[in-house]
Amino acid sequence: MFNIGDKVVYPMHGAGVIEAIEEKEVLGEKRQYYILRLPVGDMKVMIPITNCDGVGLRAVIDRDGVQRVFNILKGESGIMSGNWNRRYRANLEKIKSGNVYEIAEVVRNLIQRDKEKGLSSGERKMLENARQILISELVLATEMEEEKAQLMLDRVFA
Repeated sequence: MFNIGDKVVYPMHGAGVIEAIEEKEVLGEKRQYYILRLPVGDMKVMIPITNCDGVGLRAVIDRDGVQRVFNILKGESGIMSGNWNRRYRANLEKIKSGNVYEIAEVVRNLIQRDKEKGLSSGERKMLENARQILISELVLATEMEEEKAQLMLDRVFA
């Protein structure tokens, strides 16, 4: 169970801070919800406390985790399918997992593929989504401004 003020990651949406724990009635059922504020995009999300394990809510990575993310980003591109559809599905599964290291692999692989062969509009959108999810976690893990996190990420691939 998380507490107010905890920094957590909500898979497919990114990292945020738990602002409140409230009881609400939705569809005739009373439940407790985490009220999560996602700083990137300035969005608020309500997550039923009983569904946290099912949706993969987890704590934000620590400094060692941040270093591991940058090591992955600087690493060699993994083997990707030549088939666009298979590649897209494999990357989508990694993003859905909520695992920051797999998301870092997706960002690295898609940026490298873009440099070599270009990306389809679907993969370009996926890259931007994965980048935003990764940046949101880096912002909370390092307590830096979003722009600075974006610059750090861009420098890796410059």
